[in-house]
Amino acid sequence: MAYVINEDCIACGACIDCSDNAISEGDIYVIDPELCTDCGECAEKCPVECIFPA
Repeated sequence: MAYVINEDCIACGACIDCSDNAISEGDIYVIDPELCTDCGECAEKCPVECIFPA
């Protein structure tokens, strides 16, 4: 199961330092479910709490 980033993302960049390189930048950040290893590191860093397990 991968994590997802919802539309509340403010593209602050706190999560971009993903150890799996699963997060890419756009209007909001997006997590590639094939690269995500479900570590939760990104969710812990998110200041607006918009990253959740899918």
